[in-house]
Amino acid sequence: MTFRARHLLGIEHLAPDEITAILDLADDYVSLNRSTQKHGDALAGLTQINMFFENSTRTQASFELAGKRLGADVMSMAMAASSIKKGETLIDTALTLNAMHPDILVVRHPNSGAVNLLAEKVACAVLNAGDGRHEHPTQALLDALTIRRKKGRLHRLTVAICGDVAHSRVARSNILLLGRMESRVRLVGPPTLIPSQARDWGVEVTHDMETGLKDCDVVMMLRLQKERMDGGFIPSEREYYHRFGLDAEKLAHAREDAIVMHPGPMNRGVEIDGTIADDINRSVIQEQVEMGVAVRMAAMDLLARNLRAERSAAA
Repeated sequence: MTFRARHLLGIEHLAPDEITAILDLADDYVSLNRSTQKHGDALAGLTQINMFFENSTRTQASFELAGKRLGADVMSMAMAASSIKKGETLIDTALTLNAMHPDILVVRHPNSGAVNLLAEKVACAVLNAGDGRHEHPTQALLDALTIRRKKGRLHRLTVAICGDVAHSRVARSNILLLGRMESRVRLVGPPTLIPSQARDWGVEVTHDMETGLKDCDVVMMLRLQKERMDGGFIPSEREYYHRFGLDAEKLAHAREDAIVMHPGPMNRGVEIDGTIADDINRSVIQEQVEMGVAVRMAAMDLLARNLRAERSAAA
């Protein structure tokens, strides 16, 4: 199995064969998670520390469950009440953690690049659970696994990513991954929520949902990240839903077998109609949550293999 990375900091550092290696192993973990005996031993004897500097429910829970199912000792730190709030620097926190000899560090941080900085200061494997507007690699990987299981492939698909692209690390990671796998990506949203440099990313850009969704295989909706907005990016939520919210009329422009995705949490009636979100024939939103645990299990398993090999070579 080909996976060479010491850390998983972003999609941009992964080759297509490494992406495939993660997805192939994750497929095996889907089967394990659906069995009556859901536990493995790939991380037995290893310590996993989750550091979430931003609030998270599904991502943190997914990483905790993934680590425990693989036999790791899992500790989640409440960073909102940590020494960071008392003035300790991120580097000092990293050095303190390093002294505890963890094996895997899972980090979510509001600042782009913070996870990369931590990776330079610790001796363990580091996994990016989302940093600022930069990347969210495991979300893109779980999206890819969901698409591959539903469509049978990742190559030569047309994927519309719709909504708040400007503030979305999920969008960035998906654009990178789908580009690596030779799929066609369209960004759809109001001009205020599409970065001015987006056309340089090798994607199509449109501000019209009918045009953007025409003949798409996958429709990926994004959450309006109001907590990251410092101005009037949209006139109102009602107007936004009218023009860019996914409903049956807009979805009709996609292929008949197009699937609907959303990284969550959803704002029903703003980004997506509740009927579409709950449509068992089109929506794969719950499957995305399931695939998230399997992908995180696979990613940590592969990082642990490389970590053990590195330590063995150094012994």
